[in-house]
Amino acid sequence: MTWRASVLTIFPELFPGPLGASLAGRALESKIWTCEAVDIRDHATDKHRSVDDTPAGGGPGMVMRADVLAKAIDAVAPADDTRPRILLSPRGRPLDQKRVRELAAGPGVTLICGRFEGVDERLIEARQLEEISIGDYVLSGGEVAAYVLLDACVRLLPGVMGKEASGEDESFEAGLLEYPQYTRPQTFEGRGIPEILTSGDHAKVKAWRRAEAERITKERRPDLLKSRKSPVPERE
Repeated sequence: MTWRASVLTIFPELFPGPLGASLAGRALESKIWTCEAVDIRDHATDKHRSVDDTPAGGGPGMVMRADVLAKAIDAVAPADDTRPRILLSPRGRPLDQKRVRELAAGPGVTLICGRFEGVDERLIEARQLEEISIGDYVLSGGEVAAYVLLDACVRLLPGVMGKEASGEDESFEAGLLEYPQYTRPQTFEGRGIPEILTSGDHAKVKAWRRAEAERITKERRPDLLKSRKSPVPERE
């Protein structure tokens, strides 16, 4: 089954953008997934194709209109569409690998790229949008965040990565950051590859990698260690 992504944006020309290259691009050509870019302005009701208006109560900026967005969403994702409807928003729950895996295992996603000061709250409630953030900072719009979410999901789809197990030891998969990686040459500017990695002892290599992952996580993201409810079992 093809994994379907619909992206609602006022800049449809931005898609697939970088997702048309590398792994995601090859998967797109192979129809492992599809990327439909929908111009929100096509669903505007006036000759100026307006999608925003001044905020109720006053204040700076503009707010995306509920009626225009509702028409765009309903045209792409009607009531019987089981794909999650996601609004990329800095106030959303942080995107993590667990949610990425859940989304990749489903039929696809409908993404709404916010702009201006945000989206009318009534639209979020009426269409039951899930708000997701890619970090504690503010972007000009949700398009870049959509790239991030889609890339994270697409690479997990069956047949996208060369080896199915190639993602198992990556950062966040076991609640830890990834261990250091090395390759040829054997020596680079006086720095060698740790001897244990060239020892041929797979058990020691596995133990070293685990210890390094725990060390780096403790140094850089101690919050990940605190959030782990129980030790993650070693992979065979």
